[in-house]
Amino acid sequence: MNCNLNKYPILGLINTPKELRQLSEDYLTTLCNELRQFLLTSVSRSSGHFASGLGTIELTVALHYVYNTPFDYLIWDVGHQAYPHKILTGRRERIFSIRRRHGLHPFPCRDESEYDVLSVGHSSTSISAGLALAIAAEREMLGRRTVCVIGDGAITAGMAFEAMNHAGSIKSDLLIILNDNEMSISENVGALNNHHTHISSEQVYLDLKIDNNKILSDVLSTKKLIKHISNPINNSSSGTSSSLFSQLGFNYIGPISGHDVLELIYMLKNIRDMKGPQFLHVITKKGFGYEPAEKDPIKWHAVPKFDPESGSLPVEHSKNITYSTIFGDWLCQVAARDNKIIGITPAMREGSGMSIFSQKYPKQYFDVAIAEQHAVTFAAGLAIAGYKPIVAIYSTFLQRAYDQVIHDIAIQNLPVLFAVDRGGIVGADGQTHQGAFDLSYLRCIPNMIIMTPSDACECKLMLYTGYRYRYGPSVVRYPKGYAVPGNLLDTTELYTLPLSKGVIRRKGHCIAILNFGTLLQSAYNVASELNATLVDMRFVKPLDEKLIKNLSKNHQVLITLEENTIVGGAGSGVNEFVMKNKLSVPVLNIGLPDFFIPQGSQSEMLSELGLDSIGIYKKIIKWIH
Repeated sequence: MNCNLNKYPILGLINTPKELRQLSEDYLTTLCNELRQFLLTSVSRSSGHFASGLGTIELTVALHYVYNTPFDYLIWDVGHQAYPHKILTGRRERIFSIRRRHGLHPFPCRDESEYDVLSVGHSSTSISAGLALAIAAEREMLGRRTVCVIGDGAITAGMAFEAMNHAGSIKSDLLIILNDNEMSISENVGALNNHHTHISSEQVYLDLKIDNNKILSDVLSTKKLIKHISNPINNSSSGTSSSLFSQLGFNYIGPISGHDVLELIYMLKNIRDMKGPQFLHVITKKGFGYEPAEKDPIKWHAVPKFDPESGSLPVEHSKNITYSTIFGDWLCQVAARDNKIIGITPAMREGSGMSIFSQKYPKQYFDVAIAEQHAVTFAAGLAIAGYKPIVAIYSTFLQRAYDQVIHDIAIQNLPVLFAVDRGGIVGADGQTHQGAFDLSYLRCIPNMIIMTPSDACECKLMLYTGYRYRYGPSVVRYPKGYAVPGNLLDTTELYTLPLSKGVIRRKGHCIAILNFGTLLQSAYNVASELNATLVDMRFVKPLDEKLIKNLSKNHQVLITLEENTIVGGAGSGVNEFVMKNKLSVPVLNIGLPDFFIPQGSQSEMLSELGLDSIGIYKKIIKWIH
């Protein structure tokens, strides 16, 4: 899908930042307008992350204009905001393929472009990598500069502060740009966000009432401001050096408008040759320049294909419900009867299905910001205090708190329930977000109960079982996307499942398929074709050992099936039990392969990996014969 570049006379001339730097500054405001319109057109046709990129148009142009990329290092944190960067760095013609199979990566990726210095996808990694690159640049003595762009949501994470604490003591030449739009995916929360707001509100020269075209005309320009402070540039936060970032050893500058490209260029040129760690605070508006996205940046953070003229997103007419919605509904139902329930999320309220819960039970809801480690240990403290904490977290985000799960929860055997969303293939977000490893990294932890629902009803029952289990931590792991309804139960009908007990869904001969999770329907089709026994194992840990022994006696082969990496996964648990007990039955493990799964739709990837009905059938037949 191509875009008519005649509509973009300046953008059409630019294929690389080198060509951008050949433009006169007089053309840059027009270029930003064209780039914003091009982004609107391309994402409306392809789907993808949207509001964040609209807010960084001017900043992206200014950075590539002032810095000699790719020789100079430019690192984008997380990468939701990097679509304009991709467009300006030789990928304009392919931007329509973003997030698709064999298309552009959804985030900056080293394998894709020399302009992508660090492969990203999860937050708060830029400053650590940037500091290391800045140290290396000093040793090389080539004059290379390093810039990290991090959002006010991502900078709340502990890793970012660990890196800043280190950078402030080393004094390497490093520029950190805080892209402050008061948003991550949801609204930002916490004391640091309040600190940013306090700094911003005290600036006479920056009125935050931003319209679609410009900062209000009565704003005092950065050039005038610079005349009133020490040369070359000094700390300008409220006229003092008391900023939190100054105390960390940075020369704090700002805040300044992020939507005036010429002022940004002027400021960056002054900063570029300064020595030591610099911190530039830039105020932007998420969704800037497109009114619907400005008004509702949460809704417009990541979008399907849409009509840019109407300014509305397509309405979802499906009656199907997602596992995230099931979790949110269950949480509200149980909270209505139990005020000891505490729901916790690390900045993923909407994605985890907790929006309604946060509104109905605000005193029982905690968004701890992008701080997965804190979320888990916070839950530990609540459990010690006698509350019933439930941590709603994505599979790949729980990876970031692995030590806390072991050290602060499992060793102390605390009754914390983990509602692990996005287990298995997630689709368009690709390698950094595929939930391929959670069963493996959780299964090896002592005291852990792990459940894998096969449909909506099973999900509710398992959540209730984990909530009622008071003898240690438990996990309910479910995928992104729609759920097979099953028999949806209300709260009065919920009951706890017997621990470790699987259920035979179909009786057959010779072959027994042991299914873990939501591939059950595909497995049922295969079992019918092969006249095989099909078992919904329900529990990854503890396994139904009695059932496995009986199946081994009555069947010639066992097949395990899971949407998790085969290495160390649920099937590996079956293998271990079979070997330990000298059961005379061969076992085939079917699951995700031992490589990082690229982006593509969920159905595309399941088919490509042989985890749809046809693929499962072929794997079994090939192995048997």
